[in-house]
Amino acid sequence: REGKRLSHDDFAAVAADLVQRGITVPRRIAAEGGSNGGLLIANMLTRYPERFGALFCTVPLIDMRRYTKLLAGTSWIDEYGDPDKADDWAFLKETSAYHGATPGQPYPPILLATTKRDDRVHPGHARKMAAKLQALGYPAYFYEPSAGGHSYGKDNRERAAFIALGNNFLRSAIGWHADSFHTRPEARRANFG
Repeated sequence: REGKRLSHDDFAAVAADLVQRGITVPRRIAAEGGSNGGLLIANMLTRYPERFGALFCTVPLIDMRRYTKLLAGTSWIDEYGDPDKADDWAFLKETSAYHGATPGQPYPPILLATTKRDDRVHPGHARKMAAKLQALGYPAYFYEPSAGGHSYGKDNRERAAFIALGNNFLRSAIGWHADSFHTRPEARRANFG
């Protein structure tokens, strides 16, 4: 379980490396993750906000203090630890983005998304985080359709609409436009194959 925090540190290090090598700047870095990846993205917001321009956090696990009280949470104690044990909570608190969100931070815009019918990660994680961030005055957006479970939509059309929503949010937040990418000389020279 200690690897969870290390994986978060590694992800943030990749963003820092992109900047250090002159490939991009933080305001142009967007990231997306869902479920356990939502925990990672929420930690990018609260622990490494200066490294990202926008974040898209879907069906996320965020409140590590109460996760065992919601839906399938108790089945993850071996993976994450038991927040009701002092030693485990000391560790979990470091990755509980809900508890890490504080005023006065340079948080980038974030879209938190869940579904009303998620049967694995309770929608309350995303709801609480969005409400807390909004109450603190941050640019936090929230989306919760009724369709879907621990994924989005009942069919490919609804899933495609959800993916488009997230991509449009990220692109808009970092100021990226498809036509501007193709007009840059370095983009024309890039080898994508």
